[in-house]
Amino acid sequence: MPTKQETKPWQSLAAGTFAGAVEAFVTYPTEFVKTRSQFDGNKEGPIAIVRNTWNQYGVKGFYSGCTALVVGNAAKAGVRFVSYDRFKRALADGDGKVSAPRSLVAGLGAGMMEAVFAVTPSETIKTKLIDDSKLPQPRFRGLIHGTGIIVREEGIRGIYRGLFPVMMRQGANSAVRFTTYSTLKQFVQSNMHLREGVPLPGSITFGVGAVAGLVTVYTTMPLDVIKTRMQSLKARTQYKNSFDCAYQTFINDGLLSFWRGATPRLARLMLSGGIVFTVYEKVIVMLGGKEVA
Repeated sequence: MPTKQETKPWQSLAAGTFAGAVEAFVTYPTEFVKTRSQFDGNKEGPIAIVRNTWNQYGVKGFYSGCTALVVGNAAKAGVRFVSYDRFKRALADGDGKVSAPRSLVAGLGAGMMEAVFAVTPSETIKTKLIDDSKLPQPRFRGLIHGTGIIVREEGIRGIYRGLFPVMMRQGANSAVRFTTYSTLKQFVQSNMHLREGVPLPGSITFGVGAVAGLVTVYTTMPLDVIKTRMQSLKARTQYKNSFDCAYQTFINDGLLSFWRGATPRLARLMLSGGIVFTVYEKVIVMLGGKEVA
């Protein structure tokens, strides 16, 4: 039985960090395929990317850039849950309840925080590592070596490229995901007539998180495509800024290109939503904290 005491920041941080690392490693192959499919000029579909990567590199090919994302995702999830918990507590009413609109604001704030402190650097490095891996003679030998080259050639700006679309995407991601998750969870709890403080079964938590991931994908996909292109190896010379990237993408590739990579991203976020909320809920209860409400 979980305690009803308030969740401490260190509990949110520890549970969120662990959940983020687990989720990133398990779902990384889908992230790899999604990112490869979004690069400018790429004509391969997800199946072709999987087949070609497997034939050339085997299983390890699907984990190119994985370390950057695992580290970044762990930090991101920690920042996300701590921030969301803080924002939610500040926006709660007198009874401690948080309405859907306020949950949306809390999620948006959490997303902005994670974009600045965790997501942009890790996503930029991950994207460049994946882009580099498809070259005949890759330059980057790994996370540390690749990061060193990026900083040496582009400065700190190099690992913060695409900050604006990342902030917009993460803000929208967290706002949509947390609002959907909280709303569905409260609906399920009320229909199951559970007593306050009694956690949902793990399978139901996974299902609710997966649905939250599904809704998140299609509402934020255009921002994800712009983010990937802004963080590619040739973005520095090809795009003036995020708006120019969006314009060129629309003119050259059409409206539907903003949803390129939706299938692998959908696979990842449905798994991600299920994994991260399930692991977080279990760990937070083990640490004596309180479930996400």
